[in-house]
Amino acid sequence: MPALNLDTDSDRIAERVNDPNTLLVACLCAQWCGTCRDYRQTFDELADAHPRMCFVWIDIETHADRFDDLDVENFPTLLIEDDVTARFFGTVLPHKGIAERLLSDLTALPPCTGVPKVRPALAAV
Repeated sequence: MPALNLDTDSDRIAERVNDPNTLLVACLCAQWCGTCRDYRQTFDELADAHPRMCFVWIDIETHADRFDDLDVENFPTLLIEDDVTARFFGTVLPHKGIAERLLSDLTALPPCTGVPKVRPALAAV
């Protein structure tokens, strides 16, 4: 299944993130960003490879009102969040291997401090 899109799949996203056992992997992007558009297919492939995780594509500018606490400095930005905390929040090169390495061993990712949780904003339909 390709990544869910906040514009069209908000009910399904809310259902998935309300399960505390589901890891959230969000790509924070912008429609005008060519690198983000190029990364979309790779992100969908990652979602297909990890069906137990909830992959969400979020145009951060379209949905700025829901995520005004997030400080996205560059695109694409990847956010990996469990039910307790963010595990990764940062700009990534648009290469599948980078995200694969991040997802392969989440115990190697210490909790991020100072990152607002995205899950509550996605859980509210």
